[in-house]
Amino acid sequence: MPREAIWTLVLFVLLVISAAAGSLLRARLPAPHRGSETIDFLRVVTALLVTFAALVMSLLLASELTAFTTASHDRNHYAASLSEMDACLRNYGSALDGERQLLRSYTAAVIASTWPGEPLPAGATHPDIAKLPLTGEAPVLGTILNNIGLGIARQQPGDPLHQVLAARCSQLFSNLMVGRWTVIEDAHGSLSAPFLGVLIFWLMLVFLSFGLQAPRNPLAASLVVVAIVSVASVMFVILDLDLPYGGFFGISSVSMRHALADMLVQ
Repeated sequence: MPREAIWTLVLFVLLVISAAAGSLLRARLPAPHRGSETIDFLRVVTALLVTFAALVMSLLLASELTAFTTASHDRNHYAASLSEMDACLRNYGSALDGERQLLRSYTAAVIASTWPGEPLPAGATHPDIAKLPLTGEAPVLGTILNNIGLGIARQQPGDPLHQVLAARCSQLFSNLMVGRWTVIEDAHGSLSAPFLGVLIFWLMLVFLSFGLQAPRNPLAASLVVVAIVSVASVMFVILDLDLPYGGFFGISSVSMRHALADMLVQ
């Protein structure tokens, strides 16, 4: 089961338990502790907790959405860089045909390893992806790119046109390496388990107070359940956005597949 689904399920169960515990606690409190003054004060404290939790979750959601959008933009830019690199190698001529083949193989391997649940890219061979990580640095793929860079560096152009093309390919390769590491870093989630634990504790306190205040009837119980489902769904979105690849809102492979298709038709 995906991480985000596990955390969401845990949160849902804990909030249900908290609300139920609050309801049971209210039934067992002595009458003086259930007076109007106590309930009014409890409502003030609950409003403070709700405001604080809502502020934290809204800021967290905005931060994760921004990070996800940035990761998607960086992936699309990286795909464009791969296509531009291939065009430069093609323009240079047959001396870099081997490097073009390596670039196709690299692009196909990235697609196959990053989106393992999708169909394998057709028309290009690639290394075995069985041991390649979904995210992070893959030494095998890094070696392929390094060999492309070495191939470009070995060229000794004898005319002005090829000198310009060699310099351009070298610059594009440098940009490609920067883009690769940017994409790798974008894939790492920023949420920590201790922070999620603290946030869940705050939410448990909120729903414990809801249970203390809510009357014991089906309508009130239904409203509490709706609130729990709403909070859990927001947490699911936050956790899913924190991992840009995979999950319900995962970054699409379309841009990378377009780049590979462009390499294969020319």
